Amino acid sequence: MPVEDAVAPAAPAADAPAPVAVPPLPPAPLTYPPAPVVPRAAGGEESALPQPGAATGESAAIPEPVASTRPRRSKGAIVAIWLLAIGLVLAVAAGAWLVVQFLEAQEQISDQKDRISEQEDEIERQKELIDRKDTFGAAMNGLLDTAAVFQGVPTTSIVPWDEYQALVNRAWGHRWDAAKLTTDTEQVVAAAEELGAVWAAAQQEVSSNATGTAYESVIDRLGAGLVRSLLDRDSCGDEENILGCVWSDEPYLVHFDAAADVEPFMTDELRTGIAYHEFAHVLQFTNQEALDAVLPAFSGDHEVMADCFALTFLPGWKLDHRIWVSSYEYWDVSIGYGQVCSDAQKQAVRDWYAGLPVTSRQLQAENAS
Repeated sequence: MPVEDAVAPAAPAADAPAPVAVPPLPPAPLTYPPAPVVPRAAGGEESALPQPGAATGESAAIPEPVASTRPRRSKGAIVAIWLLAIGLVLAVAAGAWLVVQFLEAQEQISDQKDRISEQEDEIERQKELIDRKDTFGAAMNGLLDTAAVFQGVPTTSIVPWDEYQALVNRAWGHRWDAAKLTTDTEQVVAAAEELGAVWAAAQQEVSSNATGTAYESVIDRLGAGLVRSLLDRDSCGDEENILGCVWSDEPYLVHFDAAADVEPFMTDELRTGIAYHEFAHVLQFTNQEALDAVLPAFSGDHEVMADCFALTFLPGWKLDHRIWVSSYEYWDVSIGYGQVCSDAQKQAVRDWYAGLPVTSRQLQAENAS
């Protein structure tokens, strides 16, 4: 229906407030917080509303707060988030610590394996060294056993003890080197084989007499088969009346003159005395150090000393001989150099000869403690 001109309403009675007509308003957009709705009078003026706390006859109505659309976090949630973050950090730290511990443990295991491997290698090396030392010791014992068969042989140099001592000293210096110990052992084995071959040849020499003469028989007996004999011509030089000789570069070989051997005056007695004289030269050449000590007793004369050797050790031997070739014919033969040695010289020869025989030795490294 049409609206007529509005007339100001009469003042309301004190005990009954008059109602205010509020025209409808279009819906306002929602704001945050929502604006209060202000009623308007018919004339368009705002109606006086009681404010909170105003002195009115009745308590003012307080509008209900409108719920906010923004979520609000509680303190408990924040604490939980922090605890979760701290837990994650601790978990990560613990995981990292475990990884580090695992890696360290793996490294320690690897180090222990390396040490074990090194120890095993060292043990194998020590075992090899022990085996090589035992092998060397066995070889050296074999060499000494071979040398022992020469006990009493008067040609001392036939057993080269100085060389064997050098082998022992060398092996001592190589005691921590398995390869060099192997070489040392091979040298000892070779020395034993060489010495054994000398002895085998000596036994063959003793068991035979290639020349079929008294010369060789005497030499084989005196030299235990280690000294050979040859009956040949012109081996002792151009000098006349040489019945036999020994050269320093072949001290274990005695030459006897074949031409003198067929002389009508030659007898086995003379051959034996000549063999003793020549064997003395063998001893002189094969025992040089001992010779240097005794030779001054003979004024340095090798031949006078050789004659004295025969006169000392061959019973009944003399330098001058009368050899009967028939009931009315004889030869006067002088063997040697015409000087008969004194008793003092004979004793010197005895002492010299007594110190010549080979004696067994126990060899030990000279610098071993």
